[in-house]
Amino acid sequence: MPEGDVLRLTAERLEQALRGAPLVRAELRWPSAAGADLTGRTVVSCVAYGKHLLTRFDDGRTLHTHLRMDGSWRVERTGDRAAAAHRPEVRAVLATARWTAVGWRLGMLDLGRTHDEAHLLGHLGPDVLGDDFPGDGIDEGVRRLGEQGHRPLCDVLLDQRVVAGLGTIWMAETLHALAVHPWTPTGTLDDAALRRLLSTARRLMGRSVDVGRARGLQHVPRAVHGQLGRPCRRCRTPIAVGQANEPPYERPVFWCPTCQATHRTDSVG
Repeated sequence: MPEGDVLRLTAERLEQALRGAPLVRAELRWPSAAGADLTGRTVVSCVAYGKHLLTRFDDGRTLHTHLRMDGSWRVERTGDRAAAAHRPEVRAVLATARWTAVGWRLGMLDLGRTHDEAHLLGHLGPDVLGDDFPGDGIDEGVRRLGEQGHRPLCDVLLDQRVVAGLGTIWMAETLHALAVHPWTPTGTLDDAALRRLLSTARRLMGRSVDVGRARGLQHVPRAVHGQLGRPCRRCRTPIAVGQANEPPYERPVFWCPTCQATHRTDSVG
């Protein structure tokens, strides 16, 4: 599932393509929004919050989309063959005279009032990549983490109600960067350790966004995620894979059995 860094890059690309020009074509191929007419409306901003995307229009409405596992937004030049977007996998089309944004395999789509965005996303924790995260956001994240008791860190970091934007990639990369055992009970870490954990996650994800902006890439090389059996960069131990969460919500956890052994957990502090 695309994570917060990919959503941030997607939002920036959509805003660059659509902002400030009236839509000449707008199709929402979703039962609850199929009758909506956005033609002639202008996109005023496109922002990401965690794994959610908010496209705001000049009439006070917001298109809320979520990519789930397989979704994506692609930008094509209007008039090109790819911009025709006739495939059944297409869930949304927003086009200006110059650019066409095509939403493929979107997992969620809602059209509502911009005024109601806070209610729509109110169940989420603070966005790790949010502008306020170095201040109030990280304070709130530490508070929510501190309430998780004996839930394993790998489970908690995937819980969007605690902090928003992390998925299996940045959960694993963050825990490996700090040499933390993924199944450490969250409640055993003090506030300073939890703050360092969230600061590291933000730094790693922010670097991925910076690389994406500079090179047109959506990821940087991974230290552990997807590296099963390859040697750890620090100790050369083969990378292993475990599990976060219980079925049917289980997710893979890539980790180093040596660097992230249970007895090394205190390194996060």
